[in-house]
Amino acid sequence: MASLLPEGTNRVLVTGGAGFIGGAVVRRLLTGSGASVFNLDKLGYASDLSSIEQTLAALGPAAEGRHQLLQVDLANPEATAAAVAEADPDLVMHLAAESHVDRSIDGPGAFIESNVTGTFNLLQAVRAHWEALPQERQERFRFHHISTDEVFGSLGATGRFSETTPYDPRSPYSASKAASDHLLSAWHHTYGLPVVLTNCSNNYGPWQFPEKLIPVVILKAAAGEPIPLYGDGGNVRDWLYVEDHVEALLLAATRGRLGESYCVGGAGDHGSPSERTNRDVVETICGLMDQLRPQGAPHARLITRVGDRPGHDRRYAIDAAKITTELGWTPRHSFEQGLEATVRWYLEQLDWCGKVRLKAGYSGERIGNEITVAVAG
Repeated sequence: MASLLPEGTNRVLVTGGAGFIGGAVVRRLLTGSGASVFNLDKLGYASDLSSIEQTLAALGPAAEGRHQLLQVDLANPEATAAAVAEADPDLVMHLAAESHVDRSIDGPGAFIESNVTGTFNLLQAVRAHWEALPQERQERFRFHHISTDEVFGSLGATGRFSETTPYDPRSPYSASKAASDHLLSAWHHTYGLPVVLTNCSNNYGPWQFPEKLIPVVILKAAAGEPIPLYGDGGNVRDWLYVEDHVEALLLAATRGRLGESYCVGGAGDHGSPSERTNRDVVETICGLMDQLRPQGAPHARLITRVGDRPGHDRRYAIDAAKITTELGWTPRHSFEQGLEATVRWYLEQLDWCGKVRLKAGYSGERIGNEITVAVAG
């Protein structure tokens, strides 16, 4: 089996590996390389190891001992340093973050603690580890920080975010991620830490904790409950299937130029763009539900307009030309392909959704404060 990783990259530390994107990275490393994977996760409300456990079971004895969970909160500097020392990594992929915008509106402090202080603590621990490595391992070492396009703010009707777009975060979540991006750059320029940064658009796919738009809509439609649509539904997002994102992350982590950033979006040569208004996404899911669960049709009757999110960015779109040109990455899935696969997966995993929501104490209710808007229709 050809490895995803360069020769000598035998130990990988993934932070947030019990989360949605982090779990997908861990699974890909387990199936596509022979590396030992150290999964640093505080096991918060949205953490779940079911997908990794399934992967390990499928791999059988060949995967024995290759995945090790390190239950650590990055806000604890001593525990973070001890975990980095135990993992002794050749590559760090930092995905651990609080990521729900609505939750950041209700409780911004947790986002500062996890995304800013946590990243600072990790950078300090990794810097000490890297500086103590033998020269051969030190030259091979990399730190990859995974961030969001939300740090760039909001676009108008035209244009796309790129690596040169000025930062302009609008929510507590995006501000905390912007701060972590700046810390990464500072540790590279000040201390020479070998880093790579990626900023991605909205991810979707199997195993996403059911508080984000796409799983919420699927589960509401399946239950015959009102489907909330913020404001006028005209907010535009660039959608990226999680498995496509993982391929981009591994390319950037192993082949990206040090000190550089790469924007990763869902657009590809599929004959259709990856940008959709929230209303388009909701209506497309309802159409798929009509096909897959015709007894509940028409599911679009469940769409319910609700007050908008405060500071709701109007449009995101990614120009992924740099990672395509330099690293040869393009997404494999069109939005239509990825969305249908995702809807089918959630309908087959209703028991899992119920279990993780129960564990988190989340029943599918709206999170975050509303603002009043005048909407037509």
